[in-house]
Amino acid sequence: MHRCCTALLIGILALLPLRPAAAQTMAPGQAGEQIRATLLQAQFALASEPAAATVDLDAAATTYTEVLAPALRAAAPAADQRTAAGFARARQALRSGDTPAFAAARAQIWTAVLQGSSAVTLGALASGDPVTAQRWLPLREYRHATRFSRPNADATRAVRAAAAGSLAPAEALLAARADLFDTYQARLHEALATVQAADAQAFATRRAEAGALAEGYFAILAPAYAEQRGPAALATAETALTRLRQAAEAGEPIAGPLAAVEQALQGFRAAPLSQAEQQRRAGQLMRFLSLVPIEYGRGVRNGQVTIDLEIREAITFHAGARAAFDDLRTALEQHDPATTARVADQFDQLGTYLANAGNRSAVVDPPVVTQATETLRSDLTTLLPAEWLKQDSGADFDVIATALDQMEQAVAAGEYALAESARLEAYAIMEIGPEAKLIAFAPRFKPLLEGYFWYGQGEHKGLAYLIEQRAPAAEIAATRAELNKALAEAEQALAGNNAPAAVATNAAVIVFREGLEAVLILASLLGSLKVGAQRRFRRPLWIGTALALLATVITWLVARGALLAMARFGEKLEAIVSLIAIAVLLLITNWFFHDVYWKGWMSNFHQQKRRILGGEAGQWLGLITLGFASIYREGFETVLFLQALVLEGGTPVVLVGVAVGLALTILVGLAVFGLQARLPHKKMLIVTGVLIGAVLLQMVGNTVNVLQVVGWLPLHPIRWLGLPYWSGFWFGLYPTWEGIGLQAAAAIFVIGSYVLAEQLHRRAQRPKESRAMA
Repeated sequence: MHRCCTALLIGILALLPLRPAAAQTMAPGQAGEQIRATLLQAQFALASEPAAATVDLDAAATTYTEVLAPALRAAAPAADQRTAAGFARARQALRSGDTPAFAAARAQIWTAVLQGSSAVTLGALASGDPVTAQRWLPLREYRHATRFSRPNADATRAVRAAAAGSLAPAEALLAARADLFDTYQARLHEALATVQAADAQAFATRRAEAGALAEGYFAILAPAYAEQRGPAALATAETALTRLRQAAEAGEPIAGPLAAVEQALQGFRAAPLSQAEQQRRAGQLMRFLSLVPIEYGRGVRNGQVTIDLEIREAITFHAGARAAFDDLRTALEQHDPATTARVADQFDQLGTYLANAGNRSAVVDPPVVTQATETLRSDLTTLLPAEWLKQDSGADFDVIATALDQMEQAVAAGEYALAESARLEAYAIMEIGPEAKLIAFAPRFKPLLEGYFWYGQGEHKGLAYLIEQRAPAAEIAATRAELNKALAEAEQALAGNNAPAAVATNAAVIVFREGLEAVLILASLLGSLKVGAQRRFRRPLWIGTALALLATVITWLVARGALLAMARFGEKLEAIVSLIAIAVLLLITNWFFHDVYWKGWMSNFHQQKRRILGGEAGQWLGLITLGFASIYREGFETVLFLQALVLEGGTPVVLVGVAVGLALTILVGLAVFGLQARLPHKKMLIVTGVLIGAVLLQMVGNTVNVLQVVGWLPLHPIRWLGLPYWSGFWFGLYPTWEGIGLQAAAAIFVIGSYVLAEQLHRRAQRPKESRAMA
């Protein structure tokens, strides 16, 4: 018994020093979270267990005094005083049993602690002490993540880099200040919205807490407000927020105080957006807005909502556009306040249409929403500075993420058809935006992203395949997570590649690549039609080529207004056109070896005019089709890519790149055609036959790849065969059994046609030789 008591006493004595020792070593972030959790626990216990609430309040005060107060008294005395006043108000509310007053005091304590942490962090960076900043920065809040914004981590990255010595503390200070101020201004606006909503619902405790939070968040932003508007304006704003907090806590009308606060905050942005951020927000604004009428039109028929999810998606995209507009509104009001106010009203009207459709109170026809959106986009095009309207890949990635969020929501609801529509939406944005830059600057990501978007058969199956198989939401989420990683890496790879020179280079590469393939096709076919009666077959090829160029121009003009809708089917259209081109090219290959290669040397050529397609009209139609399909498949893809570059760099910059690409293509074309003209006819025919075979193999490889991307052909990768990206980009070689196998089949067809033609030629020569010997 004595031993047990002794051991117990020793254990108690051993534990006694733990509390101050733990307090000394507790990190500020951990202490802050402990204070917040303990105060919340005290609020819950206030009504039923006031004694327990008192214990919790004392524990929170002790943690603050022992861990946070020493640093805050030195670096942020105003925050320390607000914290002390908050604890005093909490004790008074506890004695009176006033839950709303305690909630307001709790909010004051928490925001004062955040104010002190921000002051310590920024002060440490200003004095060149990133280690202290790194210790205190975790005691912070983050901007709430939504479909349209992700929580900022700029301050964390900057402080970590400064502590590692890879970033100057002064630069880290700017990044941290912008991140923290942006976060707390967003929290301020959320608190004001909560005050209004809680007041409408008569939630007294929530209203009191939100009013105190708004006042506390503004206290953190006060230095920036004073810098921009001066001490007098700051005093007015602080008075307005204090009155709002008092009215919210007392249950008095808040309309007047809230209006005064909103007036004081109008046009204020604590952390002004950088030029790049403004461009990104503008891109989000225009892209989200363009999707609203598309989704609404899919969800409404004959004045009735037929697909709820489509209406919710329209509402979501409208909310995304409005959020981006609100971020830009301060700068826009300084530029043109009248138009900015009109645009805000138009946003409200469009939102009313969508909300009414969502609750079935009034469903307007899709043309009404389309017209309202077009009017809004027109005014925005006038209002937004020209440099903001240049395409920003970051905005594209944001919209892709939102569309993929919609896909996952549809899967969770069991609406797999709608999930597929959202997936196509995301891929369409990918194809008309970042993909053009990926081809030139980060081509390795293109097949990876296509695999995740479509029918990839790696460790994580493609989204199109999973949706088609109605896979579980968890499996789709796993692929989405991998796709997110690939998209993030692709976005990082493209960062900085939007300079005019880069955009022009990109356009030149695209035009040269597509133009080179077209030149080789024309050269191989026209080269076989340069002798005697065969020359007239050049005309249908040129007619098909001219029609393809005309169709490409028309596609360009149509794409200006319908690029997104067309891009949803871009891969499938390319697959169809490619199949047509291959079918006709196979016929032409067979005809070339049988009717041109050998019969061109036979003296009785004009007496053997059996047409390969059943008469001359059929032959002309086949050659026109070949010329059209072969060229338009290149033109269609080029249009999609160039339109994306026009949005990013402007038409003049892209036209410079197009001119360079066309010039290179023409030079190669002249060289090829000139070489054909100088070669003896038989050698020229041999070269032409080789070219036709090479073009056929490349076309087959690329078409198989497209068919596998859209799921029209199974995909079985050759895992041990690693091919560089350029082998597929230029030669259509992809490491899949189907691709290599069908290319081998095409090669066998070409060689077989040659061998068969050789055999037929020899058989035809034998009777002549016999007659000659006789």
